[in-house]
Amino acid sequence: MIKVLVNGASGRMGTEVVNAVTNDPELELVGAIDFKDNLASSIANTKPGVVVDFTVASAGYDNAKTIIAAGVCPVIGTSGFQQAQVDELTALAAEKNLGGLIAPNFSLGAVLMMKFSAEAAKYLPNAEIIEAHSTQKEDSPSGTGIRTAELIAEARTQLPDPTSDKELLAGARGAKLNEVPLHSVRLPGVVAQQTVFFGGLSETLKIEHNSQHRTSFMPGVCLACKKVVQRQDLVYGLEYLLD
Repeated sequence: MIKVLVNGASGRMGTEVVNAVTNDPELELVGAIDFKDNLASSIANTKPGVVVDFTVASAGYDNAKTIIAAGVCPVIGTSGFQQAQVDELTALAAEKNLGGLIAPNFSLGAVLMMKFSAEAAKYLPNAEIIEAHSTQKEDSPSGTGIRTAELIAEARTQLPDPTSDKELLAGARGAKLNEVPLHSVRLPGVVAQQTVFFGGLSETLKIEHNSQHRTSFMPGVCLACKKVVQRQDLVYGLEYLLD
């Protein structure tokens, strides 16, 4: 039985995580805390094997460091991490031989969407990403959008065709990461959606994923809790726990 502490338990994602962990026969919920609670003290009191963090982007990095410092495996669903932060957390976990995960997205369908996009980029280097989330999402673009752009850039065997950067309104072409335009939509009623458009000679390809409810992320969260305790390294992306 793997003991799990959930941080950010009163949030929309955190509430679903608490329910999922409670109903999984291989996991034991030993604590459910939030911003008002002290994370380090809660870890010391409950002695979990895994801490799942679904808080806010501004807190995720420090929370991950606290979890690793306590010698516990982190499963981080909070977004907003910069590559330098991921590198530092990976090194800190390695010093303690700790398994861990930072996941831009826990949906199995979303992970497949990213993998399929990377495969398509080998043949269709011209791509743009449109990601949509609720108005409560703190950061833009999403971690999923950023990770997808990184995977596309890594997989390309040739550079995309040049396009005009002329904007009649600033920001009309979105942000750009590794020559992949990223467009963020924030609307009420949206959970998580992402579309990756590819263009080639006289053809287009669209790869799209939609999460209708936050329960779509829970199989991935529970899987991560079980897998990280078997590892001695921290990885960035749920795909590393699937293969």
